[in-house]
Amino acid sequence: MSARDNILAKLRKANAYPMAEPQTEEYYQEMSPEWENDVERLKHWAKAMHAVKTEIFWVHENDWETALVEVAKQKELKNVLLPQTADGTRAQKAFQAANIATKAFDTAIDSWKDEMFLDISAGFSAAHCGIANTGTLMLLSSPEQPRTLSLVPPVHICLFDTSKMYGTFYAALQGEKLADNMPTNAILVSGPSKTADIQLTLAYGAHGPRDLVVLAMLPKHIKAEDLAE
Repeated sequence: MSARDNILAKLRKANAYPMAEPQTEEYYQEMSPEWENDVERLKHWAKAMHAVKTEIFWVHENDWETALVEVAKQKELKNVLLPQTADGTRAQKAFQAANIATKAFDTAIDSWKDEMFLDISAGFSAAHCGIANTGTLMLLSSPEQPRTLSLVPPVHICLFDTSKMYGTFYAALQGEKLADNMPTNAILVSGPSKTADIQLTLAYGAHGPRDLVVLAMLPKHIKAEDLAE
């Protein structure tokens, strides 16, 4: 009797049977937290992000460029790396009016890698959606908005449309139909880069951005004052 036949014989003798597939959808639905309204959900998301040193500016669709420029001035950024997107174009015009230097991510990284790591002050990108329960942003990389924008510069400024907020990671996958069409890179960001590998001392910016600034774009029916702690 071969080893395979021996194993199968033991399984038959033990009356083994295939396990039922886990009912993940029901499980995650039961785990989904509930909030009274959109304001309470946003407060929970912001509290979770603030807890890990994320800076949040409440903005609206028509004025986020003002906050973006203010952040650049406060942090004394000498330049900002921009994506080749509509949001990147709006940011570039705002920075140009404020005399803040920008660089477009329009060439292969191999040709200017040293400049990227040594001379870029900040990267600007947009989030695809958010996850309230864990205080998380989901970014999807693309040729127009490479993942390097959010992973390399010491400051990451992220524009987030809060109307695309989900309660859990599972809800985000289902709502954005990513479960069957997962992109090459889906980046989950819950704060600036940090590590406690050395003597259990928490350090920020060890292997990525030391600062994460979120421009959280509110729907018209929610005001920044509604979200005051």
